[in-house]
Amino acid sequence: MAISIEEVTRVAELARLRFSEEELRRMAGELEKILEYVRKLEEIDTSDVVPMTHVHDDFGTLREDRVEPRISRDEALSNAPDTDGKFFRVPKVIE
Repeated sequence: MAISIEEVTRVAELARLRFSEEELRRMAGELEKILEYVRKLEEIDTSDVVPMTHVHDDFGTLREDRVEPRISRDEALSNAPDTDGKFFRVPKVIE
């Protein structure tokens, strides 16, 4: 089943795209190739394939939460090039 120019035009309208007549013909051909590939994929027997949500088994590996001591304000500001004693001081970038 070939993709019609009208179908491509409708999809383009939904996507708020504008194409010339030549581009519409080219898109129809490209969409038809994509659908041919999907039809080939539908022929594959996947009855023995276990459904999965991730390619790798190690998804969602998170570290254990643990409380660690925080650094003090003085330690945080110790390497700053400029401070007012309480905050970092940086050059003004917005007028």
